[in-house]
Amino acid sequence: MAEKDYKEVISKIDSIAQKVYSDLTKAEIPHLNLSTRTKANIRFDDNLNVWKYGKQTTERSAMSLDGAYMLLRTMYLVDFIKEMINQKKSSTLRETYYISEGWNLAKFSSQDESDLLAEDLEVITGCMREDFKLRPEEDGARVIGNLVIEEVTRNNAKKRIHCQDDVGDAGYGIPYNVEKEKLSFKQIDADFVMAIETGGMFDRLVENGFDTDSRAILVHLKGQPARSTRRFIKRLSEEKQLPVLVFTDCDPWSFRIYGSVAYGAIKTAHISEYLATPSAQYLGVTPSDIINYKLPTDTLTPEDIHALKSELDDPRFQDQFWKHEIKLQLEIGKKSEQQALAKYGLDYVTDTYLPEKLVELGLMKK
Repeated sequence: MAEKDYKEVISKIDSIAQKVYSDLTKAEIPHLNLSTRTKANIRFDDNLNVWKYGKQTTERSAMSLDGAYMLLRTMYLVDFIKEMINQKKSSTLRETYYISEGWNLAKFSSQDESDLLAEDLEVITGCMREDFKLRPEEDGARVIGNLVIEEVTRNNAKKRIHCQDDVGDAGYGIPYNVEKEKLSFKQIDADFVMAIETGGMFDRLVENGFDTDSRAILVHLKGQPARSTRRFIKRLSEEKQLPVLVFTDCDPWSFRIYGSVAYGAIKTAHISEYLATPSAQYLGVTPSDIINYKLPTDTLTPEDIHALKSELDDPRFQDQFWKHEIKLQLEIGKKSEQQALAKYGLDYVTDTYLPEKLVELGLMKK
């Protein structure tokens, strides 16, 4: 992020302290308002084509002791963020939690508290935690494909990396910061991006040369994808106009992985326009595939059934395709994994299953 942008970030977090100070000088109980972060408050934004928080708000007030502690922690965290920006430092979310040990009464009782407060600041300011110099413990996922990335190294040098020729079997590791000042796409020769849920399937496609044979950029999601992974995918889609396909297992949790890539997750609905790729298409194993391909299955657990019924009301799964597939899965009571396709051999997924799916989507000729 450029220096002028950090000035804007500081201005926005300063406004939080100014609001609390203003309440105190007027002898009012300090409070902050922010969007209610629940599924019930998610609305589809027709302009952005993503799911965003609606108009429902919640108040964080010092009227209660817990609320007063929350505001105190907020002031400390705002000051800590400003200090990092000014010193050109950064902190992991875990380090931030431990830093608070020196904040006396303002220290967090758990990392969940500090993580949630960082998210609150995102909601209030409209910034991302990367703007606050806060980073997760883990980086993003892995990438393999005919793509040249230019990344700014720790020594501020620019290094070009070809995501086939310059990497091993593990691929290129997506860093936590994938904004333009850190990472840019220099050359690309591919027809689509395929985001893959499991490491086993990612490795299978790499070993079978699917990225080369099918002109694909393969991205390993590592389960529920990190924010940097979703941002990376969105940038590829927007800047290079590449179709994005999401290839997952057939269970309600995997459907939600697709939902977070395409429309955003509840926890990050306030920044969905930066992370979500609304044009992403589901390519994962479906309940219909279980029947049509006679795949090995496991029985749905009570938790799976509850999650599927919840998805029938989830605004991200309201079109006819999802309604039909979710109801079908509840009817057959079964779930299956990507790697169940190995029933027909190690090459079946790349020689038969995915080509058939890609032909249906118009991304491959028969």
